[in-house]
Amino acid sequence: MSATAIPEVRLIRPVRHGDARGFFCELWNRRRFAEAGLDLDFVQDNLARSAAAGTLRGLHFQSPPSAQSKLVGVLAGRILDVAVDLRVGSPTFKHHVAVELSAEDGAWLFVPEGFAHGYLTLEPATLVLYKVDAYYDPARDAGIAWDDPELAIPWPTRTPILSEKDRRLPRLRELDPPPFSYSGATR
Repeated sequence: MSATAIPEVRLIRPVRHGDARGFFCELWNRRRFAEAGLDLDFVQDNLARSAAAGTLRGLHFQSPPSAQSKLVGVLAGRILDVAVDLRVGSPTFKHHVAVELSAEDGAWLFVPEGFAHGYLTLEPATLVLYKVDAYYDPARDAGIAWDDPELAIPWPTRTPILSEKDRRLPRLRELDPPPFSYSGATR
């Protein structure tokens, strides 16, 4: 497990034990994650399939008290995965981490609560699995625009395939009040 440019967002590379048949790896081990400072109780697994390359999902989050931490990985294909710090007062407020994840590489990204999350598919027929530590709450479901100029995320396309919901997401400055504040504590 390694920190990224934003220390709370972590890149996880499960050890793959391979032979001529393929490989085996342990994706989630509560004890090992707790030993690394991530003592989480994941309650829901989500699977998303995107038929076309260039599909962008996000930037999504759930506001408190239903905020979610996510563990994101790719089962087929490849994505550019992005986490944006929405914690007002954080030294990395409005900064983002962008990491390429692929089924071939097998790395996963941990995105803590207080961050918006989104990804762009880089290959057709991409399958993304993510574990969350809070149940989906439609009343707290929210997001920010993928192309908010204040965030300056270097997406490799300016014309992604978007859902109608994602087309209508507000800019960060339009969130009133901001959903998260920074306490200095990290998971």
